[in-house]
Amino acid sequence: MAALDAPYPLALIVVDVQGGDQAGADDSPGIPLMGGGRKERLERIRGLVAHAREHDVPVVFIQEVHKPSLVDIGRELDGAEGPHCIEGDPRTELAAGLEPRPEEFLIRKRRYSAFFATELDLVLRSYGTRTVILVGGLTDVCIHYTAVDAHQHDYVVRVVSDAVGGSSREAHDAALRAIEYLQRDALVTTEQVRAMMAARAGVG
Repeated sequence: MAALDAPYPLALIVVDVQGGDQAGADDSPGIPLMGGGRKERLERIRGLVAHAREHDVPVVFIQEVHKPSLVDIGRELDGAEGPHCIEGDPRTELAAGLEPRPEEFLIRKRRYSAFFATELDLVLRSYGTRTVILVGGLTDVCIHYTAVDAHQHDYVVRVVSDAVGGSSREAHDAALRAIEYLQRDALVTTEQVRAMMAARAGVG
């Protein structure tokens, strides 16, 4: 199956593009999107959200949030990351310019996968979604785990390779290879997705 012949309808899932007003800066304290081109990547994501809205493709925003007590952070501190995405911290807010509209869903998660212990699957099935398009970060953590869970829920997965960023170039590239191993046509570009939305939005 070619990259532009995926089943439809589509849904765009914006994963953990956080940092509030500081998102996209080289020293952004929010969820990092692999240094170098961070601002350009954020602009691509904003552009894809606008394009999805123009073509009636549902947009679902994902936000990782933890209580200040860290009671809900589980084993996330066992690896390289320290406390992050703390509720009430302005840096935990979605990036400026990515404010959900009233009719759109903002799903808050406590773990890396956007499917784990959230209503994401219910929301997608309510939309009649068959193909999920993932943008955001980190490629090797939340994007990878969300893509794997989407695959295991029998969605077609499309990861926008120039609109995701990892903890390092090596980790980013390895995660994309692992995702492509699961679905051979999983990796697409921003321009391919824009064409997909324009050509096929609403086709089931």
